[in-house]
Amino acid sequence: MTTSVTPSSEAEVSHRDQASQPEKPFFSVDLVIFTIRDECLQVLLVKRVEAPFKGRWALPGGFLEPGRDESIEVCAMRRLIEKTGVQAPYLEQMKTYGSCDRDPRGWTATTVYFALIAQNSARLRGNQETVRWMPMQGDGVKSELAFDHAGILADAAERLRSKLEYTHIAVHLLPEKFTLPELQRTYEIILEQALDKSSFRRRVAQADMLEEIPGEQRESSGRPAQLYRFRDYDRRTFFPRSISRYAR
Repeated sequence: MTTSVTPSSEAEVSHRDQASQPEKPFFSVDLVIFTIRDECLQVLLVKRVEAPFKGRWALPGGFLEPGRDESIEVCAMRRLIEKTGVQAPYLEQMKTYGSCDRDPRGWTATTVYFALIAQNSARLRGNQETVRWMPMQGDGVKSELAFDHAGILADAAERLRSKLEYTHIAVHLLPEKFTLPELQRTYEIILEQALDKSSFRRRVAQADMLEEIPGEQRESSGRPAQLYRFRDYDRRTFFPRSISRYAR
């Protein structure tokens, strides 16, 4: 006896095909943007205007748009310009985070970049109610952040302090012209400790990374301070020993 098989309907075939398709996660880029304002390391945050976590502060970023973004880095630079109006002089890919529970909308992954911007170069786009620099307190901020952004911010703060110990990336938080006390103070603010003045200046001189700007000084309450600039802005300078060794 021959058994006849009834062909599946188009709806059944379609449902079966969809069931065999793996679920695709959402993919986004988030930014940790640091600057120094009011003698404090600060991070740029945006207030969410829609669910999930409506009304809570979060790191700036957004979903990758295949039609606009040729790469993850292009997406990061676009999001940075959208929020600050400038292309950061220092933008580094930090880490990718992904899980089924970091976003209530479903499985998501995000690649995080951290950026450093001098205070006088950023022009925030948006009002203070939705886009704001917020002071860092240790590895975080006072406000509760959306998603897993508190953990991401803590990782970025640790990365910044670690790189500052051995490299010259503080240049990206300073204006083009600065004094030696301003440079040292930048390190102290980020590392959260005072540094010995003589030892710090000796280390900077050994690194041969600065040059005096002839005839330019900044007036102060005491004697005028010589202005400097970095000898090669894009050169990566690495120090032989941790700067924390010069803590007072």
